[in-house]
Amino acid sequence: MRIRYGSQSDQGRIRTSNEDSFFVNGRTNLFLVADGMGGHAAGEIASGIARDTLQELLAKPGAARNPTEALQAAAQAANARIYEAQRHTAEYSGMGSTLTALMFSGGKYYVAQVGDSRAYLLRDGELSQLTKDHSVVWHLFETGVLRKQDLSRHPQKNLITRSIGPHPQVEADIESGEALENDLFLLCSDGLTDVLADDAIHKILSDGAMDPQQIADTLVNAANKGGGPDNVTVVVVRLEPGDAE
Repeated sequence: MRIRYGSQSDQGRIRTSNEDSFFVNGRTNLFLVADGMGGHAAGEIASGIARDTLQELLAKPGAARNPTEALQAAAQAANARIYEAQRHTAEYSGMGSTLTALMFSGGKYYVAQVGDSRAYLLRDGELSQLTKDHSVVWHLFETGVLRKQDLSRHPQKNLITRSIGPHPQVEADIESGEALENDLFLLCSDGLTDVLADDAIHKILSDGAMDPQQIADTLVNAANKGGGPDNVTVVVVRLEPGDAE
């Protein structure tokens, strides 16, 4: 299969800086989104450390032989680097980042998740969320207290229960499955999902006339048209028939 991808990131209509980071590389089959948190640009630094650590460690020979182990180790290494940075620099205290990463190996996909940035899969016209938000409101959704469409309006929507960096240790959730031709994957920060409901995302992803880059641009534009209250970053990956390039 051939991998086609697109990406877009924007600070939104209200924020004055962009603390999201992302990485796309079809050669190493690694794609990720990280949403930083912390004042005085610390969030941008945290998400950048997460991005750079995964880029470095998962590009090493042998990483693809055991993607689950490699993704978990890379997430833990990113956590350690951010934790040490915020311990030694006062203005970085408490900084952290979400992390959602996608790899392909041996005919399978692997998704690593910490925080509330999401991964979705569109397959045969059906959209499924591959990740679970590590957040207070997601727990309320899972226990039936809130409907999913109400999560973005809850006053505690920004309270996440797991992230990269604030604590000495972290464990990423790892999901995997068979990778099939015509699968379309979306990685995104909550600047997208706080504005667009799943059905709106589904409609844009299902537009067969657009390539992955056009889909990425359309999603970010839609979030900004919806008010753009936060940084918004998306990575779109499509598996197409044909030989890998």
